[in-house]
Amino acid sequence: MNPQSQTDPSLPKALKAGDTLGIVAPASPFDRTLFDAGLRVLESMGFDLVVPEEIFDHNGYLAGSDRRRADLLNRLFADPGIDGIICARGGYGAMRVLPLLDVGVISCHCKVFVGFSDITALLGFLVQRCRMVPFHGPTVTTLGSADPSTRDRLLSALSKSAPLSLSAASNLVLQPGSAGGPFFCGNLTLFCHLIGTPFQPDFSGGILLIEDQGEAPYRIDRMLTQMMLAGCFDGLAGLALGTFSDCGPVEAVHRIVAERMGGLNIPILAGFDVGHETVNMTLPVGLPVQLDTHLGALTFAGPAVR
Repeated sequence: MNPQSQTDPSLPKALKAGDTLGIVAPASPFDRTLFDAGLRVLESMGFDLVVPEEIFDHNGYLAGSDRRRADLLNRLFADPGIDGIICARGGYGAMRVLPLLDVGVISCHCKVFVGFSDITALLGFLVQRCRMVPFHGPTVTTLGSADPSTRDRLLSALSKSAPLSLSAASNLVLQPGSAGGPFFCGNLTLFCHLIGTPFQPDFSGGILLIEDQGEAPYRIDRMLTQMMLAGCFDGLAGLALGTFSDCGPVEAVHRIVAERMGGLNIPILAGFDVGHETVNMTLPVGLPVQLDTHLGALTFAGPAVR
């Protein structure tokens, strides 16, 4: 995701009732009960759904072979009958399909794409390689048990062509200030695992929001340290923190971030409801955003859909 690109990312078309969502499983297999509950939520929003049979494949800890998972993504982007795409779940495996995705096909068919956690790898690919705005938001398997605010935010973000903003649920200022730049958002572990690959994102000049699940505080320290030593945060304009579920005391996580990142002299604001909790607020990736610790908010410069 190079913010120095002269080409602004393309906005997907806003969704409306009666539009068709295609479901993909680019990473791990999923729980069928949770999946069916999520489908009912999407249907209640007024969407028609296409559920390809191959998403139910199992290949060990993957939802089918790398080629099959990649081909389905390519096919749904190219299909004019599909208005948007939402991932069944994360887990592991999305980064394995990156070399198999057809940049030319996907770039020519900009449409809504939603996912989080392991899907972080695909969100970065769509911004960096395909120059389109995807959405960091709930997957099908998390929608059934999601807080109503999560569902409302998803529908609003995908259907209304108005600038989005998000206030921190608990305004925890780790370092004060205000800064703007392209918005990057995703799972800390995935960002760390992309270091040294052709798909490593470039955060320079941008605002980054990170979240994670099930990582002990020392491992969060280790990932941040590795990324710092690799130069990943050189030129970063601002940092926001989502939820760190089952990562030990949240105060410990915040202390680590403040200690490791404080020397960058950038605004750092924690407390955003983004991540692996029942409240997971949808955000567009790749758009210009302003992070303001005084206001306690992220404010996007323009709409995320057209």
